[in-house]
Amino acid sequence: MSAELLPVQHIAAVEAATELPWLVEGLWPEQGVGFLGGHPKACKSWLALDIALSVASCTPVVGRYPVRHGGPVLVFAAEDSAPMVRVRFAGMAAARGVDLSRVPIQLVLENSLRLESSGDQARLRATIEELRPVLLVLDPFVRMTSIDENSAQEVSRVLAYLRDLQRSLGLAILVVHHVRKSAGNGGLALRGSGDFWAWSDTNLYLARKQAPLQLSI
Repeated sequence: MSAELLPVQHIAAVEAATELPWLVEGLWPEQGVGFLGGHPKACKSWLALDIALSVASCTPVVGRYPVRHGGPVLVFAAEDSAPMVRVRFAGMAAARGVDLSRVPIQLVLENSLRLESSGDQARLRATIEELRPVLLVLDPFVRMTSIDENSAQEVSRVLAYLRDLQRSLGLAILVVHHVRKSAGNGGLALRGSGDFWAWSDTNLYLARKQAPLQLSI
């Protein structure tokens, strides 16, 4: 019995790509995937929540980067309690004059999520299919898997699942992750396998230079 053929199309018949639209102009592409990296206490979670609130409320990220295609946001903050995350969002919303009760942000209340688990993968997909967010925020990667971050094989399976979510459900995915202790800024600064860098469409890096924070894109 012959094997089923792969679907193919002549290259001239393939629809040409248009310019990649921005979800947040100059910061994050629409339906893009990538990481927000930095050392501990570099305000990674704060910036992730700021981006989430900005996309959901169509207000500029950190007052500077305009949101071009806002909409619902789904957040899983694995290291903070729901009441604490609510307090942070409320403070940010008040600072920019936004009514938090009218902002389409949903917070995942599950205590534990394992992105390598087929059961948890199915539950996350079903939740996204139901809520249809334009942005999924996962903070941080290390609390959402029990895999070896240095194993390209294990990392690639999890990232392939997230890429499939992005492509099949049409959303952007922002993952918070740590960088190596002595690393500078750039994709290869991310802790673990080089597959993290290869997978990303865009990466943001926060670093503290003396007192101020520096954001590298």
